[in-house]
Amino acid sequence: MRPARSRLTLALLTLTVVLAAPLPGVRADTAPSVPPGTEATAAAPVRVDPNDPDLKLPEGGTLAEPKVLDIKQVVEDQSGDERREDTNADVTFALQAEVLFGKDSAKLGAQAKSRISTIAEEIRKQHTKVVRVFGFTDDLGSSAHGDVLSKQRADAVQAQLAGLLGDPDITFEVRGYGEQFPISDNATEAGRKKNRRVEVTFPRTTG
Repeated sequence: MRPARSRLTLALLTLTVVLAAPLPGVRADTAPSVPPGTEATAAAPVRVDPNDPDLKLPEGGTLAEPKVLDIKQVVEDQSGDERREDTNADVTFALQAEVLFGKDSAKLGAQAKSRISTIAEEIRKQHTKVVRVFGFTDDLGSSAHGDVLSKQRADAVQAQLAGLLGDPDITFEVRGYGEQFPISDNATEAGRKKNRRVEVTFPRTTG
């Protein structure tokens, strides 16, 4: 029976390594924002001690079906103005505020419509009926001002999306989080620029 037990130990260890290994093209250095309702559900694999004498199946036991963890792929354009995150469950677009709005403004600029149009096309492709639009700012100025401005910017993007989609069956959830959930360090201007953004998230239904 000893050889069978050794093969089982090797199989379990191999499974853990495969699930933990990053996929090609996955950016591990880009920390995602996690507003309520968008937290990742997958946990890190449990560390296995290959020398544990109890590492064996009970009499009559079987291995569970293999399960794919929620893998996130992040693609960011060269300028850093737009980022797309894909998981097994959702698609998220993050657009920097400077691309969409003027300074301290919630009025969409000239570049905004083409950027939002790309997001609308992906929403159509996914046939989704629920879209979340969240606004964020850096930590400069008062927290109250950031809350108001981020909500106004999220409202502006939502209105543009609704006009482009023309689908009354789509439900929008729109929130302004202000300086909450930064994705970069607010101590530098480069970091603050990343934090000033609007994110559009919707469920993945195809692909």
